[in-house]
Amino acid sequence: MSGHSKFANIKHKKEKNDAAKGKIFTIIGREIAVAVKEGGPDPNNNSKLRDVIAKAKSNNVPNDTIERGIKKAAGDVSAVNYEQNTYEGYGPCGVAIIVETLTDNKNRTAANVRSAFTKGGGNVGAQGCVSYMFDKKGQIIIDKSEVEMEEDELMMLALDSGADDFIAEEDSYEVLTSPEDFSAVREALEKAGLPMVEAEVTMIAQNKVALTDENDIKNMNRIIDLLNAEDDVQAVYHSWDE
Repeated sequence: MSGHSKFANIKHKKEKNDAAKGKIFTIIGREIAVAVKEGGPDPNNNSKLRDVIAKAKSNNVPNDTIERGIKKAAGDVSAVNYEQNTYEGYGPCGVAIIVETLTDNKNRTAANVRSAFTKGGGNVGAQGCVSYMFDKKGQIIIDKSEVEMEEDELMMLALDSGADDFIAEEDSYEVLTSPEDFSAVREALEKAGLPMVEAEVTMIAQNKVALTDENDIKNMNRIIDLLNAEDDVQAVYHSWDE
């Protein structure tokens, strides 16, 4: 996935309507709840929570919203019963799709995910049917226009702090890491004052599938939009070459 298309997609998503912004708050809120339950409410002693906070800030979630989420989760740990589930399947022309969910009602989520696939002419497959086509990576996107540091200096900082790859695109830099090294690399870049457009562990398709038929494109967009509209869906990864 090139940093350029990824950067353009991120900007497009962030310009979307208030409903989409509300969904981001829901996603972040659940991730905060799970991180606090697993490692406590202090970001200094909880790297997963630090990563979620960084993700929240890159998505323009206000600080007081983040703090409220942490306090709520810390004060009500027993009520946090979100279960993580992953669904895999296919869209039009065999486009591979992975859906990550956090839910308090597995049956409801499974039915809604299946419905989204069906309405776009796709289908949910067995666990593992497409995940082997993706690489799990830490991915950090930096807007070139907001960086004063020289490209070579930024590249060395990223690689020295543990990044696997550094890709310079026309309007952005993309830093890729192993999931294990993601926190250390992100914190090194944050410490250097580099603003991140996006910073998260994601699934990157090894090969992209181009869709040329208008109906296929319409159906693929329908699957993605229906999945993203679901509160229980945390992330949707796919191999469509948008």
